[in-house]
Amino acid sequence: VLGKKIIPVLEDGASDWPTFAEKARKLISEDKVATVFGGWTSASRKAMKPVFEELNGLLWYPVQYEGLEASPNIFYTGATTNQQIVPSVSWLLENRGKKFYLLGSDYVFPRTANLIIKEQLKAEGGELVGEEYTP
Repeated sequence: VLGKKIIPVLEDGASDWPTFAEKARKLISEDKVATVFGGWTSASRKAMKPVFEELNGLLWYPVQYEGLEASPNIFYTGATTNQQIVPSVSWLLENRGKKFYLLGSDYVFPRTANLIIKEQLKAEGGELVGEEYTP
């Protein structure tokens, strides 16, 4: 880029949210990277967010996410619930039935998405018949 070679610096968050924050701090403070591409879960993003805001770093978060969050230090490139889940629920209510049973893994995205779905069901005449989260 502009006659210079891009040299990636790789770190592994080890699927551990505090490690994601620690590695983000290292990348920005010690490695002096221009930007970071990463994070895979909403929990990893939420762990890194305060680090990027404190150190004025830039994170590119490439995954769908639950929305309800904004930061001048994060480019959210994935779809949010209003772009993927809300239209799907509306279609299901119109074409498949009014009863919903919500399932999800026990972390940020499914819990937040299911809260949004529950509100949508109330507003559009759907019925929640159950909800379950797995570890």
